[in-house]
Amino acid sequence: MDKWYKEGVRFECQGSGKCCASRGAYGYVYLTLSDRRRMAKELNLPTSTFTRQYCEKTDGYYHLKSSDKQKDCMFLNGARCEIYHGRPVQCRTWPFWPENMSAKAWNKDVASFCPGIGKGRKYSANEIESIMKEQEKAEALY
Repeated sequence: MDKWYKEGVRFECQGSGKCCASRGAYGYVYLTLSDRRRMAKELNLPTSTFTRQYCEKTDGYYHLKSSDKQKDCMFLNGARCEIYHGRPVQCRTWPFWPENMSAKAWNKDVASFCPGIGKGRKYSANEIESIMKEQEKAEALY
């Protein structure tokens, strides 16, 4: 199958914080145990304390706490992530999520929304597929 991104895609985070705001179906930031450990370490907390304070479990899956009134991630301060170096896989792999990588989804849901698309370095098709695999592995662990 010929991938639309076979020649690569330019992307560089512009620090807009737009990807950190809930947009309909993208409401939860799901967390693996490794994500929770990394985030807890970034906050100098034991994992159990981080999980109690910042996480909920819905349908058996851990995610960051959220509410109908809270549209942005709780760790978003202005347009900056307060735990950037400890951020979860779901955040680190944006925008190269498997569900984003059809040409239609990319143009409709990603490029029209994310100011970093088309800027910065070019990610090769191999790099993109490696990032997608990382996200898929994490999804299997949620």
